[in-house]
Amino acid sequence: MLEPLPGAAPFPDDLARRLADAVRAGAAAGHGGAAPRFTNRLALERSPYLLQHAHNPVSWWAWGDEAFEEARRTGRPVFLSVGYSTCHWCHVMERESFEDEEIARVLNERYVAIKVDREERPDVDAIYMTAVQLLTGSGGWPMSVWLTPDREPFFGGTYFPPRDGVRGPARGFLSILHEIAGLWERDPDRIRSATGALVEAVRTALAPAGPAAAQVPGPEPIEHAVALLERSFDERHGGLRRAPKFPSNVPVRLLLRHHRRTGEARSLRMATVTLERMAAGGLHDQVGGGFHRYSTDAEWLVPHFEKMLYDNALLALAYAEAWQVTGRRDFARVTRQTLDYLLRELTSPEGGLYSATDADSEGEEGRFFTWTEAELREALGDRAEAFLRFHGVRPEGNFEGRSVLHVPAPDEDAWEALAPDRAALYALRERRPRPLRDEKILAGWNGLAISALAFGGRALAEPRWVDAAARAADFVLTRLVKDGRLQRSWLAGRAGVPAYLEDHAFLVQGLLDLHEATFDPRWLAAAAELAGAQDRLFGDPEGGGWFQSATDHERLLAREKPTHDGAEPSGASVAALNALRLEAFTSDPRWRRAADGALRHHARTLAEQPLAMSELLLALDYASDAVREVVLIWPEGGDPGPFVDVLRRTFLPSRALTGAPEGEGLARLGEVAAIAAGKAAAGGRATAYVCERGACRLPAIAPEKLAAQVAPVRPYHP
Repeated sequence: MLEPLPGAAPFPDDLARRLADAVRAGAAAGHGGAAPRFTNRLALERSPYLLQHAHNPVSWWAWGDEAFEEARRTGRPVFLSVGYSTCHWCHVMERESFEDEEIARVLNERYVAIKVDREERPDVDAIYMTAVQLLTGSGGWPMSVWLTPDREPFFGGTYFPPRDGVRGPARGFLSILHEIAGLWERDPDRIRSATGALVEAVRTALAPAGPAAAQVPGPEPIEHAVALLERSFDERHGGLRRAPKFPSNVPVRLLLRHHRRTGEARSLRMATVTLERMAAGGLHDQVGGGFHRYSTDAEWLVPHFEKMLYDNALLALAYAEAWQVTGRRDFARVTRQTLDYLLRELTSPEGGLYSATDADSEGEEGRFFTWTEAELREALGDRAEAFLRFHGVRPEGNFEGRSVLHVPAPDEDAWEALAPDRAALYALRERRPRPLRDEKILAGWNGLAISALAFGGRALAEPRWVDAAARAADFVLTRLVKDGRLQRSWLAGRAGVPAYLEDHAFLVQGLLDLHEATFDPRWLAAAAELAGAQDRLFGDPEGGGWFQSATDHERLLAREKPTHDGAEPSGASVAALNALRLEAFTSDPRWRRAADGALRHHARTLAEQPLAMSELLLALDYASDAVREVVLIWPEGGDPGPFVDVLRRTFLPSRALTGAPEGEGLARLGEVAAIAAGKAAAGGRATAYVCERGACRLPAIAPEKLAAQVAPVRPYHP
């Protein structure tokens, strides 16, 4: 029998039965698998984050009309808490506040409390995060926002300590709850009237940024962005001179493109130093591969230990491109370790990729990933000394008495020599209690992973990664499509809400990269179809660009047009580059119109704050370059392998790559790729065609000729 929630009205009989059934079915077990004392409505949800809070004594509601109707019926304000399943400080606030029965009683008696998983509802997150940033000057998760029953915010912040004086002199959560509830009860109309200015500011911040420019920007914003980066670049550690450090702070892929187009060494230096130092730091899991979310310090040493699918996909792609540019063994090795990590630890049996793993295990942040010197000496025996020296291990440790492994002096030969020791530690670590894994499968993040696996597999000639990308694409295009509409997420056999802009954009990008890795026309056709649906659902035919939410999504306080690339690229930035790539493949002018409309819409942001949309600068680079349309044709039964080998080693970001054997294969390709029209294997031999806007050079029947045709650099300013 479940205990009543403190201060909350009893659940209706039907709801109580459903909750009891959920507990008996084990859908939401208590902490440590124990029988729970309390259960709230979140036990009926599917989100791992919401289920983590299903046994709080707080009478949580999921986001929806029913919760706000309850707030109107009772005349109470709403407390909105937004987070995600692998968020360390979300766990802290849960333990300190949401499991505290005194705090729960106040929430239950004086508020309607709502929980939101930001990874499932990015639209809700964006609106209220904007409000918090306007109120406080910063943001983050857990996000805590107080709303009227009309969903209008009036106060907010991020993590709050439970009581006054905890973690410093700040006012505690319990005091804030009492103060706001008291003010609401004394004069709710005063609070309601004060929300108007904040709501209007949120709408302004998320709205289109004025009229579109008359012309597509030139390459000047790219030069401006590179100059800004150089001023704040950390020459010693890479990244920016700041802490904490996020991998996305320095747009490595943009710097590689700038170097290619200008030949400037400064761009390449900023990219390679950042990649080298991230890989050498504790941000990089030296034993198991993959990267943690961000570094808490300026040296990439001590991370926040959660691992996100999107971070690892984006970083694998950056390291693979850097390998193409430099040929460095360490960049190839980090690419391999990261993609192998995705296959080994984040891939579901059905082929989709899970979202993340937690920072905490055994009640401690980083416990799974860190070591004491004694543990390492016991595990490695006589080999320990060289390992401890290479990985910077000291008796006192570098993180709460334990050690985050890192590499103070990178040396690839020494790294390879210590591989057996790392393998032994990995096997030992696998016997530890593992951090929680968030097993929801997000369409957009899978799109990013498909890109990384397909591109990495093509560049490093690793077919099993390409095969994994194809399995993931199959999974998303079948399991995450409902009534012809792409869905945002999938978990335990059920799809979630309809997909958002980034889900479409990231998946289209992944399908284009998968086509270039396989030449299978199915993926190109799927990319074009999905991009067409994206334009219908999210496009702004009047102002250009795309909205974050679709015409069939819930109408919220504002409809965002993304103007910022963060830890993840914005859907708008990726969609613009996708449109340019689709135009190169298909010669369909509607794609160029869509891309030009987006670039004109964001021209002011690119001119004034180019680093705000650094991923959109990749589209601008593509738009201002001479795009190489490369088509390989070979006789049936022939082998284009030598040409494929040239292309995999060549850094060619402004490209459209495709190919087919003569006969039925070429006919199928021609149905979706106009650049393949009229091509044939010259003299019965494998042939490469390199074209620019349909104007082709002489067919290349020798790989070295292809290499010469794709190698020249086109400067920004001829």
